[in-house]
Amino acid sequence: MTISKSSRYANIALVRSKEPVITDVQSALDLMATVRYETDCEAVVLEKSALPEAFFELSTRLAGEILQKFAQYRFAVAIAGEFSSYESQALQDFIRESNRGRHVKFLPDIEACEDALAGR
Repeated sequence: MTISKSSRYANIALVRSKEPVITDVQSALDLMATVRYETDCEAVVLEKSALPEAFFELSTRLAGEILQKFAQYRFAVAIAGEFSSYESQALQDFIRESNRGRHVKFLPDIEACEDALAGR
């Protein structure tokens, strides 16, 4: 896992990982603390691969619990990746509703995530 500041926006951190770094609520809290300490940012772009597949199964409640913590600690988050392959209508609705808000985004690439967080 690498954590760095965005080269385009000084107030946005990037978390890149080929494997899940957030697996439960505590690991999400730990990541937020690390991002804040290392970058002084309160907005973060996560690669989809930094989340477990269980995150995208709404029946596990993992997405709701994790994203609630991001909101509670006033951390904006954008998740970069391909989401159209998920067949769950509930998940697609969740993504669409999240993208209408200001603090959680699901977008196709890092640049789109950065732009969305910068314009909140």
